[in-house]
Amino acid sequence: MKYKFEDLEVWRISLDLGDCIYESAAVLPDMERFNLNSQMIRASTSISLNIAEGSTSQSNGEQKRFIGYSIRSLIEVIACLRIIDRRGYLINDELRNITEELCDQLFIKLQAFRNALK
Repeated sequence: MKYKFEDLEVWRISLDLGDCIYESAAVLPDMERFNLNSQMIRASTSISLNIAEGSTSQSNGEQKRFIGYSIRSLIEVIACLRIIDRRGYLINDELRNITEELCDQLFIKLQAFRNALK
């Protein structure tokens, strides 16, 4: 059985971002295991889960609400990435660039998706 959310481009992008976040979290120092590491992983997972949950909504308004939750979780991920940069926890440049690109792309697409729901 295929579910509606599996056809959504934003869901597929959120999975790619989640993979990058897991990879980024793995290189953080041990002292961040229960802070940035955990927070980033939970927030990135929340993006995908809210897109999926919203896709089963009975109304566009309800789906719009879940897309809003996804956007908030994405902003949380971006804030974590900024803290990582500020603290000098090095993530290789290629991974950082891919992650930033996915964040930008997902933000734009989630905003457009939410705005398209009347």
